[in-house]
Amino acid sequence: MPLPDAATLAKRERIIAAMRAIVPGGGVLGGSVIVETDALRPWESDALTAYRQPPMLVVLPETTAQVSAILKWCHAENVKVVPRGSGTSLSGGALPLADAVLLGLGKFKRILEVDHEDRIAVVQPGVTNLAITQAVEGRGFYYAPDPSSQIACSIGGNVAENSGGVHCLKYGLTTNNVLGVELVLMDGEIVRLGGRHLDPCGLDLLGVVVGSEGLLGVVTEVTVRILPKPETARAVLVGFPDAEQAGTCVAQVIAEGIIPAGMEMMDRPAIHAAEAFVQVGYPLDVGALLIVEVDGPAAECDYLISEIARIASENGAATSRVSTDEAERMAFWAGRKAAFPAVGRISPDYLCMDGTIPRRRLPEVLRRMEELSAHHGLGVANVFHAGDGNLHPLILYDANVPGQLDAAEAFGSDILRLCVEVGGVLTGEHGVGIEKRDLMPVMFTDADLKQQQRVKCAFDPDLLLNPGKVFPVLHRCAELGRMHVHHGQVPFPDLPRF
Repeated sequence: MPLPDAATLAKRERIIAAMRAIVPGGGVLGGSVIVETDALRPWESDALTAYRQPPMLVVLPETTAQVSAILKWCHAENVKVVPRGSGTSLSGGALPLADAVLLGLGKFKRILEVDHEDRIAVVQPGVTNLAITQAVEGRGFYYAPDPSSQIACSIGGNVAENSGGVHCLKYGLTTNNVLGVELVLMDGEIVRLGGRHLDPCGLDLLGVVVGSEGLLGVVTEVTVRILPKPETARAVLVGFPDAEQAGTCVAQVIAEGIIPAGMEMMDRPAIHAAEAFVQVGYPLDVGALLIVEVDGPAAECDYLISEIARIASENGAATSRVSTDEAERMAFWAGRKAAFPAVGRISPDYLCMDGTIPRRRLPEVLRRMEELSAHHGLGVANVFHAGDGNLHPLILYDANVPGQLDAAEAFGSDILRLCVEVGGVLTGEHGVGIEKRDLMPVMFTDADLKQQQRVKCAFDPDLLLNPGKVFPVLHRCAELGRMHVHHGQVPFPDLPRF
């Protein structure tokens, strides 16, 4: 990599000085402006660790006013900005740029208000997902979206990626549980979208911002819905000889009008990895495992459990076990939520994919993924939100073996193309980032992508926020009206991979 020239170094020093003036308190590791090479290493990647790029610098503001000042200065000086939460993104959405300020929101970690009567909580974006539930559970409430990374992922990142979790089938994704946000635009303007109430009038700009992957603004406050805990919650483990039978069972449960609180599936490799990791008593002699949870009044739960057991039996279930108390129910989920780190114990590396398909196509897609696994010569462990068809295949590879990362990426690309082919979409909750950026034309026409970029231009006309993400071809905002494509340099053309 060539050394930066004098002009580049001078520009970097000027940016560092400006950031230190806005956010005082520099230092090596614990300060607000991080510039030292070793101190920048934790920021060079998000959870898509195959790609790494050290940022030019990291700035860690503590107030909305500081965020506004940072963006206003960068806008005036034409400096790019990459927002980052906890860094648990699995699509490279928080990957830095070598010539951009990385704006970390880890110091925004206060819960500002809890209103049990209105059933809302107002939190800063650095608050972890699980911390919201912990803050309100004393009065019998909880926050419904619960990604597997909920102990670490931040609510701001959840908003950026429209995260889901194991209970999103019944209670929805982040977009269904966020009522309002405070948003700082690239020019420093602070706006509020939504509020403390459902369905605000006017354009649904809040719906545009949730899932926008940091391309439109920086969220500095979030108002979320909190829900009273159900009277009863019970889970059942159902084992099947193979994944196709489990997939057929999933489709039939939904077809008969049953909407479980959660319905998750793991195949044999994932089952064995999770059981070895958490030892919760998963059956090891089955090809696929369903975890189905129902909640509500006790009588309703009893009825739904019996109906699910009937449907499972009709589809060839080999084993069935219903939770007898809260500890056992939580143990069932502990294995599922630990599946990703568990698979990390059986493979040096893995790529976690994220595509969504119609439920009725589950058996076919699972069968074709087995064929793709054989074709690419790589193993795959399947862990996914079966109820809403959101697949999370974990492609197993060893980055130290030449060619295996390329094979894993080709395998992942084929899986996502398959999802679109059967009527699904490229992502369910992980976002596009850089991982799926070049696959966007598989799902969208050129006209579709230009229209999406017009939304980007309305918020960020100079394309300074999180550039290089989501869109495979860059367009200048001034040219979009004439439909002329700007074939400029795409960020990350030769990004180092590890």
